[in-house]
Amino acid sequence: MAAPVEVVLSADSAGQLFNCAVFDPHSGSEFLSYRGGNTSSRSLTVLNGEYILGAQLGKNFINVWEIQRKDQLQQKIVCPGTVTCLCASPDGLCVLAGIAEAIYLWEMSTGNLLAILSRHYQDVSCIRFTDDSSHFVSGGKDNLALIWNLSSVVQLDSSRAPEPRHILSRHSLPITDLHCGLMGPQARVATASLDQTVKVWEISSGEMLLSVLFDVGIMSVTFDPCEYFLFCGGSDGNIFQVSLCSTSLNHDKTFQTDSDGNQVFNGHRNLVTCLSVSMDGTLLLSGSNDETVRMWDVQSKQCIWSINHKGPVTNAAIIPAPANMFLVDSHPAVPLPRFSRHLNPSEQGDGTGSGGMCLRLGANTQELDGTYLEKADELYSLMCAVTDKRPVSVHVSLNDNELLLTPPLSSVGHQHETRELLLWTLYMA
Repeated sequence: MAAPVEVVLSADSAGQLFNCAVFDPHSGSEFLSYRGGNTSSRSLTVLNGEYILGAQLGKNFINVWEIQRKDQLQQKIVCPGTVTCLCASPDGLCVLAGIAEAIYLWEMSTGNLLAILSRHYQDVSCIRFTDDSSHFVSGGKDNLALIWNLSSVVQLDSSRAPEPRHILSRHSLPITDLHCGLMGPQARVATASLDQTVKVWEISSGEMLLSVLFDVGIMSVTFDPCEYFLFCGGSDGNIFQVSLCSTSLNHDKTFQTDSDGNQVFNGHRNLVTCLSVSMDGTLLLSGSNDETVRMWDVQSKQCIWSINHKGPVTNAAIIPAPANMFLVDSHPAVPLPRFSRHLNPSEQGDGTGSGGMCLRLGANTQELDGTYLEKADELYSLMCAVTDKRPVSVHVSLNDNELLLTPPLSSVGHQHETRELLLWTLYMA
């Protein structure tokens, strides 16, 4: 049998049969199961197609499995506190964890803790990366959703706390779920809340594009890949389909079923905790506190299959099938390092032991002991003295982050090699 293109990954809070399991999205038959512990809500993620990470329910560690070794719990990552949500970046370079009201960011190649973000005032309930890994969005019980630029978070100046790019503060009750669409920083993000609304925002500007009011609290939300529809899981067990292509779409609207695509999926008997849409937009997956996972046909609104779990479903998603999931003899290309619990592991005696190098980015930072222009003059004078050449006046201009040194035209010939070397030295510095 050929390997599937997509698979269903789900988990429940009981963990009696398995921690998490992989199913066929078309038939509902079980492919694989991973045992050991149980995973908390919004805390199951696949890292780089090689590992499955699941935050242990009510505990301060993350369970890790090699994706093709289903019978062996590979390791446990100890965290500074109980993990409330977890997400790996699509490029496999970073992992985010919500721990109480803080967000922890780890670098996967070294296990170094790159940042601790403390801009929420209550527990972080959900967190998601954009599809290009350039931004991430966090939602909390403080009613706020924050949009973060990853490059500004991973910065050199540790004395200045990173700030979110946008603060989305239009919800009046805790945020329960969020979903980022496609197109990276140009994407839209949907936030669901107990205030009975779902709001759609633009990541680049932070502007609210749409607010939909329901008659129940909304526990989960997702788009289809083309963003024709918005799917919202209610606390009453219903799934609401909101058309985003309606000609009568207003900035604020109240949900009502109609012939324009606003419809309801009926079947769950308790609140809908998670939603996910297939790659082609034809299948909708839902998980519920009624201990079932259901697959729906989007067009007909009919349930195709249902799987019974032993506890409330905490995670359910349709994901691209990792290439080595069904290859028994395959192994991860890079071993998972030990995660640091401190921002400065060398000072805290918490080294990762990986031997890797961590690159920290700084935005337009300058050294305290001199500007780039002063250092350019000093370095150029020193190089002229070493080569026994008479210093000549140098015109220095600053263009973005690159120094362009332009000696007078009369000296270009015999100073060419020295100038090129200086430019390269400054650029690499």
